[in-house]
Amino acid sequence: MAKKNVAVAMGGYSSEYEISLKSGGVVCASLDTDMYNVYAVHILKDGWFYVSERGEKHPVDKGNFSFNDGTTTVQPDVVFNTVHGTPGEDGFLASYLELIGIPQTSAGFYAAALSFNKRDCLTVLKNFGIKCATSYYLNKGMDIHSNEIIEKVGLPCFVKPNRAGSSFGVSKVNEQKDLLPAINEAFKEDHEVLIETTLVGTEVSVGAYLDQGEIKVLSPTEIVSENDFFDYEAKYLGKSQEITPARISEEEKEKVQKETKRIYELLGMKGVTRSDFIIQNGTPYLIETNTTPGLSKESIIPKQAKEAAMTLREFFGILVEGAFL
Repeated sequence: MAKKNVAVAMGGYSSEYEISLKSGGVVCASLDTDMYNVYAVHILKDGWFYVSERGEKHPVDKGNFSFNDGTTTVQPDVVFNTVHGTPGEDGFLASYLELIGIPQTSAGFYAAALSFNKRDCLTVLKNFGIKCATSYYLNKGMDIHSNEIIEKVGLPCFVKPNRAGSSFGVSKVNEQKDLLPAINEAFKEDHEVLIETTLVGTEVSVGAYLDQGEIKVLSPTEIVSENDFFDYEAKYLGKSQEITPARISEEEKEKVQKETKRIYELLGMKGVTRSDFIIQNGTPYLIETNTTPGLSKESIIPKQAKEAAMTLREFFGILVEGAFL
């Protein structure tokens, strides 16, 4: 059987591009080279390039996503999407690839765009009975009424950019005087801001993926941050414990896995997703769901795959083959 050409897309145009390059590197190193020809494709603001193992850059033809590998023109059969933020997580890359007829490993363009917009996604899911924190929305240029915000969400509260990841621009606000600076910090990442009631409980993260058309849910990971919340330092600089499986009751585990599966179904996902929750008084409250979760060595999904007795080679192979279904 002929090997499939797999282009591993990584990078992106947001603050998360370096994390995405790490995720893409792990995927490139883990895919089964007996089955796949693997190509690292960097999608960056200064251009799209196939980058060889020697670091040579070859431009990607955006007409059909082909590139020269130094000797011949390569036409990818499938794209493994590891781009965090725009354009990989917000639906743009999925839309482009759909238009040119190349399958890819992540959610379709609408599911990706909806889940990337936290407030729109939470609004949709609340209507289906998914529990979420009380929230207040702001757009850049709107009048900011601190008293009104605090009255609705209370203190402490979280201020987040609506469309950003890796906790960039996120602040926990304990006193009203800190609210406006936190909002301004969030506006550096996005012109839409989400302010939420602080949920108190156990934070868990749950992966889900399609395996031959069947939704499989991974074992929850418990997140214990040394910092005030699971911020960038906690996620990527070792300032947290990520415990898999989570130290929660069997009942709580079943509830959070059931909600993860429901969210996957409701949003029409494919590929691998990661949904984050706070379990407050035995009830899971959704924080957000991610369609291109981190796949670097520090990331949660690889740890959950290991807990499920899968190698990354096996797991990433399932995702590649699932893109063709």
